[in-house]
Amino acid sequence: MAQRAQTGSVRLSRGLLLLWALLWTGLCQAGAEVEGFTQDARTSPPVAVFNWTAQLVEETYTNITQKCWEFFVDLMRNVTAPELCEWKVISRPYSLLQACLEGWADHLRYGYPNALAERYIFQSHHRYFHNCTLEHQVYFDPPEDVLLAMIIAPICLIPFLVTLVIWRSKDGKAQP
Repeated sequence: MAQRAQTGSVRLSRGLLLLWALLWTGLCQAGAEVEGFTQDARTSPPVAVFNWTAQLVEETYTNITQKCWEFFVDLMRNVTAPELCEWKVISRPYSLLQACLEGWADHLRYGYPNALAERYIFQSHHRYFHNCTLEHQVYFDPPEDVLLAMIIAPICLIPFLVTLVIWRSKDGKAQP
């Protein structure tokens, strides 16, 4: 078990380094389209101005999310079938996928949650976690409108029943 954990951490370190290198080179290549140079006449050297159109941001985010997914799949190769439903085992790869998708969306100002990120999250559930079931049934509160009806109905029924009892008792005749 210790050998497996050590191998996993080495693979994780190499994987993170590889992911960082791939993403960095991808961003450098994506930003290679330079619209022009601007220069402050006083002190600044020429600065490249990038035209980050929505299409370019979306394309960049699409490429990055694919790398996030590939990294997640690589991490999940170390997880055996019986361990797929153990949160202690899958929480790290799952959290890294979510952090990668959210972090790059924030970095690119793309907006999160978004359809592409949701697709990868759903894909992870469909591919890896579809056979996970809860051992104990979890009970949830009913929707607010149902809960409100269940509370108000008996409260409104009490005055009606009291009125009915008083009205029937005013008759004064003994009931057989």
